[in-house]
Amino acid sequence: MFPSLPDAPRAAVRPRETTVHGRTLSDPYAWLKDPNWREVLKDPAALDPEIAAHLKAENAYAEAGLAGTADLRTRLVAEMRGRIREDDAGVPEPDGPFAYYTRHRQGGQHPLVCRRPRNLSVVTGMPVEAASDGGSDLSEEILVDGDREGEGLPFFELSAAVHSDDHARLAWAADTKGSELHTIRVRDLASGADLEDRVENTSGEAVWNADATAFWYVALDANHRPARVMRHVVGESQDRDATVYEEADAGYFVHIGTTQSRDYLTITASDHETSEVRLIDRREPGAEPVLIQPRTPLLIYSVENWGPHLFILTNAGGAEDFKIVSTRLEAPGLETWTDVVPYRQGVMIRHLHVIGRHIVRLEIEDARPRIVVRDTTGTDHAVAFAEEAYSLSLHPGHEFETSLIRFTYSSMTTPAETYDYDCVTRARQLRKRQEVPSGHDPAAYVTRRLFATAPDGEQVPISLLHRRDTPVDGTAPLLLYGYGSYGTLMPANFRTNLLSLVDRGFVYAIAHVRGGTEKGWRWYLDGKREKKPNTFTDFIACGHALAEAGYTAPGRIVAHGGSAGGMLMGAVANRAPELFAGIVADVPFVDVMNTMLDAELPLTPPEWPEWGNPAESEAAFETILAYSPYDTVSAQDYPAILALGGLTDPRVTYWEPAKWVAKLRATMTGGGPVLMRINMEAGHGGAAGRFDRLEEVALIYAFALLAVGRAEGTGAA
Repeated sequence: MFPSLPDAPRAAVRPRETTVHGRTLSDPYAWLKDPNWREVLKDPAALDPEIAAHLKAENAYAEAGLAGTADLRTRLVAEMRGRIREDDAGVPEPDGPFAYYTRHRQGGQHPLVCRRPRNLSVVTGMPVEAASDGGSDLSEEILVDGDREGEGLPFFELSAAVHSDDHARLAWAADTKGSELHTIRVRDLASGADLEDRVENTSGEAVWNADATAFWYVALDANHRPARVMRHVVGESQDRDATVYEEADAGYFVHIGTTQSRDYLTITASDHETSEVRLIDRREPGAEPVLIQPRTPLLIYSVENWGPHLFILTNAGGAEDFKIVSTRLEAPGLETWTDVVPYRQGVMIRHLHVIGRHIVRLEIEDARPRIVVRDTTGTDHAVAFAEEAYSLSLHPGHEFETSLIRFTYSSMTTPAETYDYDCVTRARQLRKRQEVPSGHDPAAYVTRRLFATAPDGEQVPISLLHRRDTPVDGTAPLLLYGYGSYGTLMPANFRTNLLSLVDRGFVYAIAHVRGGTEKGWRWYLDGKREKKPNTFTDFIACGHALAEAGYTAPGRIVAHGGSAGGMLMGAVANRAPELFAGIVADVPFVDVMNTMLDAELPLTPPEWPEWGNPAESEAAFETILAYSPYDTVSAQDYPAILALGGLTDPRVTYWEPAKWVAKLRATMTGGGPVLMRINMEAGHGGAAGRFDRLEEVALIYAFALLAVGRAEGTGAA
């Protein structure tokens, strides 16, 4: 259990009042939001000293609360690191004369971006070492060495590396603060040297034009929003970059990419329920964007091409779970769209992939994914697997004129397997099987798919994992993970880190609650805006169902969620504290009302379609106020809580967990402890180095073990 602790830090109470729809809201800890927050994203040292002192005191208190777990955390890190092949490499992806891949060196924190001649045979899952003479066909080129670029920096994330069509240049981007302010550089691949170009304050996305004289990127505005597509000519200064597209609506974010054919740059402006796409011919200097279909409320679409023919994945015409249509570039509007793969209720098409002579789609039905391939005759065939719960992902690759696709399969017990699949012969070639150096026996574990009955009768899927020898008699502790927002699907995939909990007797479960798309788009719609409370009641129902099935018992569950899933954690802590032994809220979005009222924050306007705009809608105001975790903290006993945040997080700002923890301590009648750790050198994703991240995972697992009384002397079974 948790040790005796000194007095917890107490944040000063300095109420700030806001009146909305005739209601006055009082925020006792609003001062923890530094008015200088924009500068803090660029330079953490700019944080107000009083706020910095409070966060450091919180970090010290959290460390005291977990002090007895130092040896346990060391063992956990060693175990998790022992399951990682440290010199692992991705499967090379062919493109013209080369095959590109990433790998890690032994002991390295960051990836290396590499290539080698395409005609070399592939060594499945093995790194390719440079030949001693440096000139053999067996040698590789290291295009970007993440370890070298990140050396000496407290934070470094290599966010993109995009080679030009002629394979002579590389646009690569990095974030050195965790604030998602990416700088793009241009590397000459013959010399290995960076040119003088330095393009700052970008989203990290880059797309080359066809002759590699320029690239497009997305510039962030003053409020950290991706708002403008710019064209940078290599060799010129950033202040001469031309604006290609500028989004006027702060509620829409802008992203760029290419069609699979690489004929076109795609510019997508979207919020969570409406999108608009423009195409630019990469082969035409100075080409203007072609608008496919003007934005229409609730219309979502994405575009691929096959010459002048366009294939569009869309929800048009009431296709709630999406369909595939076709049209032509010269007349691309909605009125010309013709069904290619009609809408089928309950079968959600998640991804469209167009290659030389095949249309490939990834779809999901009742939380089970499959890949479906259609040839030029219109004949479909499926690629699926027999396990009860599994994950399947489709990788686009670099090339268009091919019959090969690549996919990765795993389950909660089965390590990831990457296959090349020939759409003509239907032959699968295993290209890589994830290696667990310390050993893994899938037969020693059980994965299941269960369903919980929600209060309104809906059946909520649950994916779970446990050791085969774990008793199913209510005595086991259980970690229950949930998210349930933005239509994000939580895959039932293999994760080596989980074995450190499961081998200590935990059951691990994912609650596929409403707000995701595991059961189609309707599953998402039933967990947003006025229906958001379904997400919380689904999660609580999953906890009770798992207890009733004997996998655990009330008071033996540790709940875990991050970001919008952290908001779920705050809501269920308020609504059903007796169900949980502990709550882990990772970068938790818990101050929903105040954030949604602050239109200057980076994510607020694009989030209104997800949660509602409480400033404009009284109904949205009342709904949010009724569940916002910070606003609904009450005088009751709470389980032990661990809140994690990042100082330079532009998505869920550091003051959200800080304010929530302060209010919990001031209001709760018992229980706890309530601990908070703010990473003063990272943002939304936490530490960037792959081994540094293990330290954060070990902290969470040690907390979970403490919460259920299993931290003392625990070794893996």
